[in-house]
Amino acid sequence: MTKYISLFGATTTDTRVQVVKENQVIIGIGAGASRKRYVVYKVEHTARGYVYHMVDTETKEISQTDILRPLSQTFGIGRYYDDVNPEFMDAFEVALLVGQAEEQATAQAIAAAKEKAEHDRIAEIGAQRLRRIMPEGVQGVIIAELNETEYTDPSYECSTTRSVRTVILGFSATSRNGFGELRKAAANFPQTAHLSEYDPKNEHRYPVFTLGKSPKYGWSVCKLTHYTREGYIDRLAYIAGNEENICLPEPKDEKRAERTETSVQGGFIIVDYSEKAIAVFGDTKPVKDALHALGGRFNARLTHDGQKRAGWIFQKTKEDEVRRLLGKDE
Repeated sequence: MTKYISLFGATTTDTRVQVVKENQVIIGIGAGASRKRYVVYKVEHTARGYVYHMVDTETKEISQTDILRPLSQTFGIGRYYDDVNPEFMDAFEVALLVGQAEEQATAQAIAAAKEKAEHDRIAEIGAQRLRRIMPEGVQGVIIAELNETEYTDPSYECSTTRSVRTVILGFSATSRNGFGELRKAAANFPQTAHLSEYDPKNEHRYPVFTLGKSPKYGWSVCKLTHYTREGYIDRLAYIAGNEENICLPEPKDEKRAERTETSVQGGFIIVDYSEKAIAVFGDTKPVKDALHALGGRFNARLTHDGQKRAGWIFQKTKEDEVRRLLGKDE
C-alpha cells in the first residue's frame, strides 16, 4: 500500500484503489500546458497497489505509473483520467497500438546494442593508444573542448551546456593549475592556437581554470586532474579512439620536415608556428575564402618576429595544401 500526498495540489492518491480500466484514455499534461494522449493496455495489481501500463498514442512509447489523478482536479504537470466523461478506445485498436509499440521498443533496443558495441570498439582502440603514449606518472591531462549552450527559457536563466568535441592537447606532471601551461598546450591545436597568446580576458578561474572566450561556448582549454592513469584512460578512451582528437607536441628528438621554418615568396610568409601548427602572414585577403575552406583560422593577434601580426593558423598536416594554394609547393 502506498499513499502519495501532493502538498501543492492538496490531493492524496491511494494506490490501493483502482481508478481506471484497460483501454481507457489518459491525458498527460506537460510544461506549458502541452498535452499527450495515452491509453491503458494493462492494469496490474501488486503488493504496493495498482500499476497502470500505458502506450503513447502518437509516439508509441510504453510507460507505466501508479499515480493517476482526476482531470477535474487538474493541478500542474502529471497524468490525469477524465473522472466525468471517461474515454475508451476500441480493444482491437489498443492491441494493434501495443504491438506496434513493442516492435518499436525491440528495434530501439537492437539499435542501442549496436551503438554500444561500436562505442566499446572505438573506446578499446583509444585505450590501447593512450596506454602507448600516456606517461606513467601523469598527474593531469590538458584538453580542448568545443562547448555549446542551449537556453531553455526566454529569460536566459536556465541553460544546458554540452561538449560537442574534446581534443587531447598534452599530459602534465603536476595537478596544479596554471594558465601558462594551458596557453602552451593550446598552441598544439589550430582551433585553440589563438589562445596561446596572453589575454587576461581569456582566463577564467571558476568553476575550474579555463582558457577561452567563455567556458559555455566555443573552444576552451582546461586540465583534467584527480584521476589515476587508468582513470584518465577510461575517461578519455572513446575520445582517443579517433586519432584526430589527439594533438600532442612532437617529441623533441623527432626530426622535423626538411623545410626552413620560414618561407617567403610572392608576398606570403609561412611560419612553423608550433609543433602542430603553421601560420600564414601577408596580404591574404584575396584568398581568405580559400584559406578558410582549407580549415584555416584567422587571428588578428599572432606573434611573428616579436611583433603582433594578423595571420592564419593551420594544422601542420595542411602545410602541403596551403603551399599549393599559395603557389609555394617546393
